[in-house]
Amino acid sequence: MRKIPLYAKIILGMLLGVVFAVAVIQFDGGVQFTKDWIKPFGNMFINLLKLIAVPLILASLIKGVSDLKDISKLSRMGLRTIVFYLCTTIFAVSVGLVAVNLVKPGKSISVETRTAMLNNYGGQASEKEAEAKVQKDSGPLKFVEDIIPENIIQATSSNKMMLQVIFFSLFLGIAMITLPEKKVSPFKDFFDSFNEIILRMIDIIMKAAPFGVFALMASLVAESPSFDIFKALGAYALTVIGGLLVLIFIFYPALIWLFTKRDPRKFIRQISSAQLLAFSTSSSAATLPVTMDVVENNVGVDNEVSSFVLPIGATVNMDGTSLYQAVAAVFIAEAFGMNLPLSVQLGIILTATLASIGSAAVPSAGMVMLVIVLAQAGIPEAGLALIFAIDRPLDMIRTVANVTSDCTVSTIVAKSINKLEDPPKKYR
Repeated sequence: MRKIPLYAKIILGMLLGVVFAVAVIQFDGGVQFTKDWIKPFGNMFINLLKLIAVPLILASLIKGVSDLKDISKLSRMGLRTIVFYLCTTIFAVSVGLVAVNLVKPGKSISVETRTAMLNNYGGQASEKEAEAKVQKDSGPLKFVEDIIPENIIQATSSNKMMLQVIFFSLFLGIAMITLPEKKVSPFKDFFDSFNEIILRMIDIIMKAAPFGVFALMASLVAESPSFDIFKALGAYALTVIGGLLVLIFIFYPALIWLFTKRDPRKFIRQISSAQLLAFSTSSSAATLPVTMDVVENNVGVDNEVSSFVLPIGATVNMDGTSLYQAVAAVFIAEAFGMNLPLSVQLGIILTATLASIGSAAVPSAGMVMLVIVLAQAGIPEAGLALIFAIDRPLDMIRTVANVTSDCTVSTIVAKSINKLEDPPKKYR
């Protein structure tokens, strides 16, 4: 029998959860049974995702930054690479926020359903809204001030302080590459191994995703029995897809034309095999060998550039993931009847940008990072249940955006240091 892929199992878990909830609420005590005996398994799954968030940030970021090896590279090629990656990520998050504020997919949920959701998650929601109000009333630089921790052990004790963990991880990684390799290699080996262990833990957790989604969807439907949630979910998916298509077919081609003066349509054709593999694997890391091949042979990027820029991109450049996190965060907030002020949405840009740096280049890691964005913005994490079922299909498209961004930045960096061959090897 052919093995069922994980995303299909997750969709099946969602559908079964809905069917179960619709059936059980027809009986007296059905809703209470779901709360007592089904919902806890969904909460345990959410807790597993939250459990892994801090270790994943520490492992991925420290490994990614320390892999630069030579701080001198940052003065030329490295600095340009990082600046372009940060700019494309910030733009991607901004596109997501503009799209979700224009479409407002969460607003299509009825007042009755929203009220029921707030009643069921009211304690958490009111607490988060109070925190958001404090942040709104703070000074304009308060969120920047709060990035620097006074105690890293305390910072790692709560997902609400994830920006502090990210700052420490970046600081530690930069300090490592300024020291002789022989002095830091044992520590780096530890974090390389730690990163592999964390990725395996994510694999194990994701095996439980169909059951977690079943429990989460069953509890949401049983406690808020309205199908307008699913109409809103369709609007959310279209918002994410629309934003990703803007990146893939408008923004990146425009950058190619602006900085290299090459035909954007030809560029998309040249990297299409990497895009297709990214779509099928949902993994920037798994696509990396093909990405390097098409960038070098089809586009004409020198190996010196591609071997430096692309591995970093597969680790820290997650434009599609950042866009999705921005849309998902606002959508979930709307679903719970929360209005996010401008200061909180600006915080989402910063958090999603930095969290994307720590996202592992494997399927579904973006969902773990979304926990960080929600916690930082004061949005109830229970809303993950609304988007989990369609996460994998969207993950396939956002990985295409991630890989397209990597190809675009490597081409622009190569052009800026005269390492872009014209015509490429394949067309000589």
